[in-house]
Amino acid sequence: MITAAIDMALWTVLFFIIGMIKPQWPLFFLKKPDRFLIVIITTVLVMITLTLWGEGHREKLKPVETTKTVESPVAVPVPVPTPAPAPK
Repeated sequence: MITAAIDMALWTVLFFIIGMIKPQWPLFFLKKPDRFLIVIITTVLVMITLTLWGEGHREKLKPVETTKTVESPVAVPVPVPTPAPAPK
């Protein structure tokens, strides 16, 4: 997940730089794109990137759960010492 966050960060920076220079390129589907819309979309992409980064680190720090099967203890009779009979 951390690599996805790094990839997303690179795409976000690329989107921001190109959008600030020529907003018509990343927002080609709009009739009149402006730089303010680029800033808004970049802010959302940065939040997504940071969330991915944080979740990746949290997952990495989580202790690894082993799948050892613990057998339930079986009741085994234990010999109980009995007192010796008293001499007559």
